[in-house]
Amino acid sequence: MSILYVHCHDLTDEPLHHRILDLIAEYTPTVQALPPDAALADVSGALAYFGTDATALAERLRARIAALHGLTATIGVAGNPLLARMVAADGPPSAVRTLPDDPDAVTAFLAGKHPALLHGVGPATARTLATYGLDSIDKIAATPLGTLQRILGATAGRRLHSAARGLDPTTVTPAAPPRSLTVRHDFPHDELDHDRQHTALLGLTDRLGLRLRAGAQAARALTLTVRYADRSSTTRTLTLTEPTAHTRTLTTHTRALHDRLALQRARVRTLTLRADNLLPAGQAPHQLLLDPADTKARHIETVVDLIRARFGTDAAHPANNSRPQPSAPGQPNE
Repeated sequence: MSILYVHCHDLTDEPLHHRILDLIAEYTPTVQALPPDAALADVSGALAYFGTDATALAERLRARIAALHGLTATIGVAGNPLLARMVAADGPPSAVRTLPDDPDAVTAFLAGKHPALLHGVGPATARTLATYGLDSIDKIAATPLGTLQRILGATAGRRLHSAARGLDPTTVTPAAPPRSLTVRHDFPHDELDHDRQHTALLGLTDRLGLRLRAGAQAARALTLTVRYADRSSTTRTLTLTEPTAHTRTLTTHTRALHDRLALQRARVRTLTLRADNLLPAGQAPHQLLLDPADTKARHIETVVDLIRARFGTDAAHPANNSRPQPSAPGQPNE
């Protein structure tokens, strides 16, 4: 039991998430960020140094998160990342929950649980399994590997066969670059005003661009999800012809996605923007446009990034009336 899954509730501020990661790093250098509100930590090398066990270390960490940052945290303690995630979610928030590193305890914990609780099992896979009567994790664990592979395919069947037994070959990877980045804006009330929605989108692309550039990454696609007052939602994805981390370009394409939804009378509750198919910025090709406005915007962006790195993200804000022109059109996908 040396893996901690730390989930901080109501955490939406990126700089605060980094401070939480720094706090966890005081106990172990093996910390993997899970934006926007969680992290994995391997404390196996820290237990002897602190003279305690993983559960006591997790309690100490949870107390410090509350005292220093005013956040409620739930921490799962288990032998691997899969089980640590699951045990953290197995109850109300604000707790440290531990799953003993014992095969019988793991089997008892997984018995009767829905397959969708396994990380990587989505609704479609769960429905497919249910058609074969495999509607709980213990039933999956009792199913021969060959049967699961005939149902799901060789790779997915093998992965599920291991997960249903509480086995997880993944390790905590410090500073592993994410494959996607997500930012979200919740309106204080159901929003009908188109201009206010555009202002919120500008804030989202500003935050997303800053995070991409800070991580030296570029996005090859953007996904916008609009959640309405009736809890329904609409999602649209735009594949970019050129990977980018440039806020001006992200804003142009995000507004195009939003405008295509024709939300004149929609009561919008939440906007979520995700950068997908990330790649290292150094590998992203960039077409020279010979556009003075675009060149100027990139220079300003670099200066603003330096100011924010020194004085904090609140030191500069984007202009609300900015309406950039496209610099790299893409093709929308449903």
